[in-house]
Formats: sequence, C-alpha cells, structure tokens
Amino acid sequence: MAPPREVAPGVILVDTGYVRPGTAAAWIVKGGSGAAVVETGTAHSVPHLMAALSAHGIATGEVSHVIVTHVHLDHAAGAGALLARLPQAKLVVHPRGARHMIDPSKLLAGAAEVYGGMEAIRALYGDVFPAQADRVIEAPEGTVVDLGGRTLRMLDAPGHARHHFVVHDPATRGFFSGDTFGISYREFDDASGPFMYPTTTPVQFDPPALRSSVERMLAERPERIYLTHYGMIEGRIPEAAAAMLEAVDGHVAIAREAPPGPGRQAAIRAGLEGQLVGLLSRRGWKGTREEALEAFAADLDLNAQGLEVWMASQGGARS
Repeated sequence: MAPPREVAPGVILVDTGYVRPGTAAAWIVKGGSGAAVVETGTAHSVPHLMAALSAHGIATGEVSHVIVTHVHLDHAAGAGALLARLPQAKLVVHPRGARHMIDPSKLLAGAAEVYGGMEAIRALYGDVFPAQADRVIEAPEGTVVDLGGRTLRMLDAPGHARHHFVVHDPATRGFFSGDTFGISYREFDDASGPFMYPTTTPVQFDPPALRSSVERMLAERPERIYLTHYGMIEGRIPEAAAAMLEAVDGHVAIAREAPPGPGRQAAIRAGLEGQLVGLLSRRGWKGTREEALEAFAADLDLNAQGLEVWMASQGGARS
C-alpha cells in the first residue's frame, strides 16, 4: 500500500486499505487554520488516516470536519470510530444520510443483504460505531465548510445514491466526487488517459440524475477530480466524463436487454463482463480478459445487483 502523499496543493491522498491497494482513497484537505478528512473508508481504515495526519504534521485537534460524500460503507463506515479520535471534528453528511450515521443499524442490515450476512460485513468494514448526534452537521445543497480561508462547498449529486453530494474545492479547481464520477483504477491508465467505469451499486441508481450531476460538475470547469475509487485524475476532465457516461449508457442497455426472471442478474453480469473487456480492448489494453475480470470482480457483482434493482423500480420491462 502506497504511503499518503500530497497530490495537489493541500490535498493528501490516503489509501484506506480497502480490499486491495489502489481501490479506495480518503483525502485530507489542509486549510489556513484547520483541516478536513473527506471520506473515512471502513473502520479498518482509521489507523491509516491517523498515521497520515501524523506524517503530515496535522494534530488531531486541528481537524475540524470529517466529510462523507454518502453513507455507503466503503466511504463512511469508519466515521464514528474516526470522530472518537478527532475531538474537535464535526461530521458533515447529506441530510438523507445523517440518520444512518447516528444510528447505522438499518444501513448495516441493508448491506448485509447485499454482502451475505453480518459476519461478512464485519470482516469487510469492521465494527461500525454510531456518530454522536450533536457532532453531525446535515449539509444540504450549498453548505460551505471553512478551513480557515479555504472553503469546501457541498453540491447535491443524486444518481449513484439520493444521499450523495460532491465536494467542490475551489482552491484546486477540484471535486471530491465520491462515486458520482465513476471509478478509475490507476493500473488501467494509458497514454489516452484514465479508464473510466461506472458504479451502479444498489439501491438508488438513477441514470438521468447521474448524468445531470456529472454535467453540473462539468459546469464548474474542474481541473481535477479526486476519486474515492481511486486517486486523482487531472486534465481532460470532459473527456473522462464522456467516457464514463457512455459506459453508463451501455450498462443501461445491457440491463434492459436482460430477460426478466431469476436469471436476470446473472445475465446482466455476463453482459457487463463483455462490455468491460470491449471497452478495454478499444483502448488497446494489452492485458488478458482474466486480469480485467479479476480487477473489476467486485464492481461487476455490485453493478449487476444495482442494475437489477433499478430495472425492478422501472417495472422490469425491456425497452
């Protein structure tokens, strides 16, 4: 796992150690008189974050805010445990997600259905502790966090989930995008840029809303996107967005063509496998099909599940 490093002025990338190195990131943002942690990763990630703060000379009392883009457990499971280590910090969360941070029982139950039980959840995400209600800030559209002359602004960003916002950092013309801008693993970068791929995990995938959220980000003319999965992409942001949205359209087409019934999720997943390999081949990727499917195995599973839920919400009919 790579050590934490500053990738843009005052923006430190921390690998959270989720699943494998290079899969999930949290971010430390330094301001004039304070600092924020954006995304917490899992409960297992908290020691990595504390070590990163120490390595970059940031005292625990200097962290004024912990911000989670949404409450899916790979982004926010460590929030309660991290707050316990940061005595001055407030948790900033979307109004639709705040109650799940204060009482994570329903969140955990829903995740257990997806991942196969509470033991699997505990192994993957650790012990998920509630956040104290008086330390939680509900952040609707336009909420601004001031880190001492450096501001971060929350923009409502449904599409991946209704409890999702993205975090605009004007100082670096960047966005902490959570899952709204998709995923991009650095080992698939090439001369043409990053390989962008959607994340359509259960249960609130909404393709038109996702497109609108991405277009809203582009309207700010960002120069950097800080992806949770994974790392910073810089330059040619409109092209990266177009590639991700094209892949979303492909996901939707695959879901609509899958026959309804008990085998639909498996059919969707098989279609996603073919799409993934095709997208990589189109870019001239030199790896094998097996390597691609292994790297994206969890994403393919979750994307297929999310698309099946979305199809059910549409009435399940083919277009």
